[in-house]
Amino acid sequence: MEYKIIRLADRPEIKEQAAQWFHEKWQIPLEAYLESMEESLTDKGPVPQWYVAVEGGRIIGGMGVIENDFHDRKDLTPNVCAVYTEEDRRGRGVAGALLNDVCADMKERGIDTLYLLTDHDSFYERYGWEFLCMAQGDGEPEMSRMYVHKG
Repeated sequence: MEYKIIRLADRPEIKEQAAQWFHEKWQIPLEAYLESMEESLTDKGPVPQWYVAVEGGRIIGGMGVIENDFHDRKDLTPNVCAVYTEEDRRGRGVAGALLNDVCADMKERGIDTLYLLTDHDSFYERYGWEFLCMAQGDGEPEMSRMYVHKG
């Protein structure tokens, strides 16, 4: 079955489904996702934005773009966040397709530099991201890797 990448602003009727899905993956309060997603539906600017990959009505992957992904480098903005692909759909290029679409969409909206905080150490390089520095995630005991994508 084929999946389709959807920008939430293009399909606002799936906002509640998307917010619930992200909440279940990351345990961030549902209300935080709903608030950010509602803001993405206004014309106030390119950030925040939310994206999901949908296969047969099921969300199989997703990510967002927000100002800061809960880290100490407030100068590195905006950030790709909440990157997740369902375990049974990994290895099929879903995350890579989402990353490529998000970068292209942000570039169309006038943002050609994006940042991403992660514990992964080789995955994002496959999609044109470069390691930038270490950063401290809010409440995290260990430093995490900050990547940059210039588009």
